[in-house]
Amino acid sequence: MADSKFSFFCLGLGIGAAVGLLFAPKPGEVTREELRLRAEEGREFLKKRSGELRQQAEEVLDRGRSTVHSQREQLSAALEAGRRAYREATAGSADSAPDSPPPA
Repeated sequence: MADSKFSFFCLGLGIGAAVGLLFAPKPGEVTREELRLRAEEGREFLKKRSGELRQQAEEVLDRGRSTVHSQREQLSAALEAGRRAYREATAGSADSAPDSPPPA
């Protein structure tokens, strides 16, 4: 019985070693090369993505500047129209007022 347990142990040890060799990690040189390639891919991705983000940010800023400029022009036009209306209203009321002296 001890003989069969030992033979099963040896058989398991052999199968484990074979499976270990089949699924063993790659040699250090291959692993380092893969890491280097992936790091380079990562750098390229980040470079590309940062360029895209910079372009999007510039577009958003340009739209914001355009909107602010447009709003400023509209506000300026509205203020000028208000001033003109005020001048016309005050000039019109001064022209239509009688020449009588103001009450004391």
